[in-house]
Amino acid sequence: MVGKPVAFDLLVFDLDGTLIDSRLDLALAVNAAREDAGVGPLDHKLIYSYVGNGAPMLIRRSLGPEASDQQADRALQFFYGYYREHMLDNTYLYPGVQESLDTFLADGRQLAVLTNKPVGFSQEIIKGLGLAAHFQRVYGGNSFETKKPDPYGLNFLMDELGASKGSTLVIGDSAVDVETARNAGTATCGVTYGLQPESFTEHPPDMLVDRMPELVALLRDQAVHQPLDGRSSRE
Repeated sequence: MVGKPVAFDLLVFDLDGTLIDSRLDLALAVNAAREDAGVGPLDHKLIYSYVGNGAPMLIRRSLGPEASDQQADRALQFFYGYYREHMLDNTYLYPGVQESLDTFLADGRQLAVLTNKPVGFSQEIIKGLGLAAHFQRVYGGNSFETKKPDPYGLNFLMDELGASKGSTLVIGDSAVDVETARNAGTATCGVTYGLQPESFTEHPPDMLVDRMPELVALLRDQAVHQPLDGRSSRE
């Protein structure tokens, strides 16, 4: 830890790979859609690498460039139906997330979710895992005209909740979240346990944690990690 005081009043979390481990349910839903389309299953690790830019992109990547738009649309609708029925079969909170969110609330911080996952699924998962009361807002990939890394959703959240750029921290597991924060002018924290930590090599966050409770300690100390590229911490 290094020490420039930073008071983050609004914490904006990604969902998949940050708060929840949803990998298996997503992979099973993708392969069910592929089976319906008459093609064989993909390796789960490959599917995990496709997650992060929303369900339409997930299905498009999973089907490959040879699939027509009509085939992709059909597969997407099948995916939605299957995932709706099975999205909580194997999905769970990462270790330390529940306790950390409890602490963030107790410390008086505002919490929100901004994900590229469809908002309906996101809200149902958050509710099903007992987190609905923790978040002032939950927005998904179809809540706005654009998705992350476009900063519109993040800017909307800050305006709606009365938070400044300097008091907002974005927490996520991939470069998409870092780019979103950069585009909006806020700080960002990466988690190493998620779906795409390797993407932080080219897009380093302002701080990096291996478990969510580490962020609790950092914020309680009002300090941030030295950024991965050696730049001084931003307020």
